[in-house]
Amino acid sequence: MKEIALHIMDIVQNSVSAGATLVNIEVIEKNAEDRFIVIISDNGRGMDKEVINKVTDPYYTTRTTRSVGMGIPLLKQNAEQAGGSFTITSRQGEGTIVTSIFGHSHIDRPPKGDIPGVVSILAGSNPEMDFVYRHAIDASEYVFDTREVKKILEDVPLSNFSVIKYIKEMIEENVRELK
Repeated sequence: MKEIALHIMDIVQNSVSAGATLVNIEVIEKNAEDRFIVIISDNGRGMDKEVINKVTDPYYTTRTTRSVGMGIPLLKQNAEQAGGSFTITSRQGEGTIVTSIFGHSHIDRPPKGDIPGVVSILAGSNPEMDFVYRHAIDASEYVFDTREVKKILEDVPLSNFSVIKYIKEMIEENVRELK
């Protein structure tokens, strides 16, 4: 995948497939340490140790529609090629945590892509789920939580196009102010 935003979308789709009701997406930029960190955690089904050991193999997938699973292996490869690391931890019945660390200024770090757009699309296409998006740049941070938005909107669904557009613009504006 060519952008970190697309990696986020792919990993969160795994959370959706795992029956998660809450997904946390964290993007942490530590400029002094030259680190760009992405942490995605969920409260889905989780995986046993055998599956965890296989998920970084591109020829392993739990899908029945194809015989390869490229999302996690590509994320791992991209993180490692950009001077970083990749870990995945999971417990059955509790959920999964995927952590990718990239060298922030590394020439091989994929561009960020449209992370606010991805978060708004994920929230709008999965309105029954809750998403918490946290973006931190050094000591500043912004947190978006669909549970708060749902309270304010009451009967207006997150899947409404105007809501999706508003969420994207709100996230973009708040992240821009972090810099």
